[in-house]
Amino acid sequence: MSDIIQFEDFVKIDLRVGTILEVLDFPKARNPAYQLIIDFGDLGIKKTSAQITTLYKKEDLLNKQIVAVVNFPRKQIASFMSECLVLGAVNGKDVILLNPENKVLNGSTVS
Repeated sequence: MSDIIQFEDFVKIDLRVGTILEVLDFPKARNPAYQLIIDFGDLGIKKTSAQITTLYKKEDLLNKQIVAVVNFPRKQIASFMSECLVLGAVNGKDVILLNPENKVLNGSTVS
């Protein structure tokens, strides 16, 4: 288990649901990854990269809802600027994306 945090630390994390609009190959990434373009409703469109190529094909990701942290600072990954962090459960070397059981509005908060 990681360090214990206070509830006030947790509420600073802005977790939102978004829908993947585009999936692009990312050959410049150090590890195999996709570039994702995600619609977060009123928060707009955000880009990120995700190392999820072992379990997901590009076409399977289109229109899939995911959960992401949307209030991290932007981060340069190779030639790409990541604007959010998609969440997933790590199972060995595989990452299984977290997503709502039922479809919700893009931009819905997760608590």
